Amino acid sequence: MDLGLKGKRALVTGSTAGIGLATARALASEGAQVTVNGRMEARVGRAVDRLKSELSGATVDGIVADLSSAGGCQTLIGRLPDVDVLVNNLGIFEPKPFEEIPDEDWLRFFETNVLSGVRLSRHYVRGMRKRNWGRIVFVSSESALQIPAEMIHYGMTKTAQLAVSRGLAETLTGTGVTVNSVLAGPTASEGVGEFVARMAATRGVDPATVEREFFATARPSSVIKRFATPDEVAAMITYVCSARASATTGAALRVDGGVVRAIV
Repeated sequence: MDLGLKGKRALVTGSTAGIGLATARALASEGAQVTVNGRMEARVGRAVDRLKSELSGATVDGIVADLSSAGGCQTLIGRLPDVDVLVNNLGIFEPKPFEEIPDEDWLRFFETNVLSGVRLSRHYVRGMRKRNWGRIVFVSSESALQIPAEMIHYGMTKTAQLAVSRGLAETLTGTGVTVNSVLAGPTASEGVGEFVARMAATRGVDPATVEREFFATARPSSVIKRFATPDEVAAMITYVCSARASATTGAALRVDGGVVRAIV
């Protein structure tokens, strides 16, 4: 199926690994001109080289910018003034008891997970509106609907993304610009993999045991009973970015493995 992305300029934030890298790969494989983003030059360079080696003829470049600040967003915008597709994937997480989360962490999580997408969307939507075509996707989480008690500050930012996404979609009524959220479930991203590996090493068990226990206790409602792969989440993101998804906007689309116990 041709997704109609050939030649489209796409930016995927936080895309040196995990869901972001998988999304950049999927978009590039559809012929989009993809810009990879990360905070460290070495990681951005490795991601760009990897995609170019995996996808012959792909148009991929990278921009090093820390999008957790207004200055970092301006640095990126200065180098990439316009895009057709924006995937707000950047996000951080950490388990921490509520009583131990200081103001600084609440602000850091909000600025990184929410304001990075707000700032970039605010800039790029102008060009999309002018051309009457564009795609903005916020990579949220099932944690937006079922706030995890072990990281409430993270869940709060994922819920905020849904509000921003739906509100922005409403402002684009009657245009060819769509705005959606994709709610990823527990995914075997780089950060999750490292966390599981540390837990396994600490307890003297293998990672598969930790994964089974996680879904038995922390996410018992999961239907697939495993971590999704980054590619599985990227497939949904890529479709929503496509010309084929022109009637999908203002939506929160779940790739959560059935964790959220709802029929809509």
